[in-house]
Amino acid sequence: MGKATGFMELDRVNEVSIPVAERVGNYQEFVIHHADDEAGRQGARCMDCGIPFCQSGCPVNNIIPDWNDLVYRQQWKAALATLHSTNNFPEFTGRICPAPCEAACTLNINDDAVAIKSIEHAIADKGWEQGWIRAQPPATKTGKRVAVVGSGPAGLACAQQLARAGYDVAVFEKNDRLGGLLRYGIPDFKMEKSHIDRRIEQMKQEGVEFRVGVCVGSQPRDMPGVNNLSRHFILHQELLEEFDVIALTGGAEQPRDLPLPGRDLQGVHFAMEFLPQQNRVVAGDSLDSQITATGKHVIVIGGGDTGSDCVGTSNRQGALSITQFELLPMPPEEEDRALTWPNWPIKLRTSSSHEEGCNRDWSVTTKRFEGRNGKVERLVAARMQWKKGSDGRMQMSEIPGSEFEVRADLVLLAMGFVSPVHAGVIEQLALECDQRGNVKADTEVYRTSHPRVFAAGDMRRGQSLVVWAIREGRQCARAIDEALMGASELPR
Repeated sequence: MGKATGFMELDRVNEVSIPVAERVGNYQEFVIHHADDEAGRQGARCMDCGIPFCQSGCPVNNIIPDWNDLVYRQQWKAALATLHSTNNFPEFTGRICPAPCEAACTLNINDDAVAIKSIEHAIADKGWEQGWIRAQPPATKTGKRVAVVGSGPAGLACAQQLARAGYDVAVFEKNDRLGGLLRYGIPDFKMEKSHIDRRIEQMKQEGVEFRVGVCVGSQPRDMPGVNNLSRHFILHQELLEEFDVIALTGGAEQPRDLPLPGRDLQGVHFAMEFLPQQNRVVAGDSLDSQITATGKHVIVIGGGDTGSDCVGTSNRQGALSITQFELLPMPPEEEDRALTWPNWPIKLRTSSSHEEGCNRDWSVTTKRFEGRNGKVERLVAARMQWKKGSDGRMQMSEIPGSEFEVRADLVLLAMGFVSPVHAGVIEQLALECDQRGNVKADTEVYRTSHPRVFAAGDMRRGQSLVVWAIREGRQCARAIDEALMGASELPR
């Protein structure tokens, strides 16, 4: 390593954020990446640890020690090439990945982990600023055609890898804009959509064809409050006639519901009814009616990233109050690193959205929604206690007499997703699914029960991280290349 004693001499420095009072007035990104010299110092903290657990902690197996060292030496272009060798879209992951690599960092055992995510962020942004990121069209063509259904991170990664290998690739997206969850699930204040647009333009120059506003396998379903939804559809038989294989890379879009008394009251919505609308407004769309938190008491049910995104969006819309409920107990503020390292630890995580204003409460179960004239006005909840059962597993039970109610003008259900939506291409192709309802395919060949159909990303593994989607999209591309050509030079 360039600075063998860097981890002993230098402290971790986190990226600077714009103050809360300024950033909640808009939907722009507010995290500022490190200047070159500071990024170099952070790279110098990377230890010559022998076994880089950060690489195994990273789903795409980023070669983290190498580009840390290159940034320390200010060899940015070489660092970018190293980063791109494993990750098609580091500007995405550098913004929205929770950084399991940092949890696995060897320095994290007894010190602050290397600031891997911020260094990745800086490398990718410098690549765009300097014009180093350019299209890589193939030198030769295979004569084979591949349809990629879904333009989220798995689909984009799969399509880009195949296009660079010489395939004619068409990406189908049911919405009016490309990007999937990146476009309509991630708020702009976490990742502005210009980052997607730049990659789409690069991929077009590499030969990828994009067909937006097209549902595959069935008539499109109406989405409440969303304009410009596809009104075109194409049957799977047509795709099988036009293309050699199909790669299904859609998301796990079936949300987990809360079928309780009062669920049908106006003002109780899934998070993914709420979040995409604001993204469309930021993009310039005019909606006939929008679900907003303006002037309302908001309850967010679910303590994960989607719930956090609801908090941040509600703050920007001018909510009167925001309360977030989580069924699980409050996790510890600090993990037992000797017990959890190098695995992802369960600990209290306070997001930038929480810092902007939110009341958080744990071990709370919702019992019913109440209101008048068809509108929700309050939520009735109760406290839960968690105890270890005779089988050693934690079990929950309601604490007698703990029932309470809170005012609720808007309730957002952010409890995760159970599986991909089966209606449409999954049902029509009669694809075999696993016990959780995901399309069944392994991580070696990615082939489904249909010999010409492959699956990757959330549609195959269930809801997960963007970085896992990129990994699966890349590996699926290699599997398709091997299936069609007998061998592949694409990396896994």
